[in-house]
Amino acid sequence: MSRVAVHQSFVLRLSCEDRPGIVAAVTSRLADLGTNITESSQYWDKTSNRFFMRIAFAAAFTTTENIEDGLKQAVERFAMETALLDRGRRPKLVILVSKFDHALLHLLYQIRVGWLDAEVVAILSNHDASRETAEWAGVPYHLLPVSQDTKRQQEASIASVVEDTGADLVVLARYMQVFSDDLAGKLFGKVINIHHSFLPSFKGAKPYHQAHAHGVKLIGATAHYVTADLDEGPIIEQETERVTHSMSAEDFVATGRDIESRVLARAVKRHIEGRVMLNGRKTVVFA
Repeated sequence: MSRVAVHQSFVLRLSCEDRPGIVAAVTSRLADLGTNITESSQYWDKTSNRFFMRIAFAAAFTTTENIEDGLKQAVERFAMETALLDRGRRPKLVILVSKFDHALLHLLYQIRVGWLDAEVVAILSNHDASRETAEWAGVPYHLLPVSQDTKRQQEASIASVVEDTGADLVVLARYMQVFSDDLAGKLFGKVINIHHSFLPSFKGAKPYHQAHAHGVKLIGATAHYVTADLDEGPIIEQETERVTHSMSAEDFVATGRDIESRVLARAVKRHIEGRVMLNGRKTVVFA
């Protein structure tokens, strides 16, 4: 009886100093390993002379270890930084939320309908408002109240949940607490946040009301990686929408909720599909 090939999907991301022969070295090794390249994107940053590449491929009867071993010579030759993603394994998400749950609900919906291929392994909150949502979704809910005096202990609990669940990504779905420098550094590259795009013009409470009072014509949202610098991490996704003088402050808020939800979901999707690569303070985001 003939053996039926079972094809697995992988994504390879690499970056290194740009010089001739990089693509040939990688693709020839993948061919030698019997893989079939299904998608390929590359970018040369002229300013830093840094080369970035994302290759999606399928392979039969292989493992990440075999692929890494097969690419070792090319990786060492060009001093590449690489990351290999097994697309057969669903990424695990931990979602943090405060009182506003629109972004959380949108993520759960997009997972339910299959647009986001991920598993939510925990929902954490400093309020109890989303417990019923977590129960409905069948996701463990962790209530972690926080005050100035308990912030260190609360963040230790967050880090513990992330570690215990084996989470690949932490999503701040309108979590209205600022990570300490320690936690932000520990989880760098694994935490995505969403905020309105009015910063720094409209910081503080009720930014949409401030924007309405100033008569802005565009509102929007930004999804970015979390760093120690508040809302200044590498940007993954943004969107704006035109608003008019006839809209109320509540209309601004409603429009903002929709934009925030969409932008965060797109940023999460790009991350878990291995389409985002860090480039200093910026990102390379392959379509």
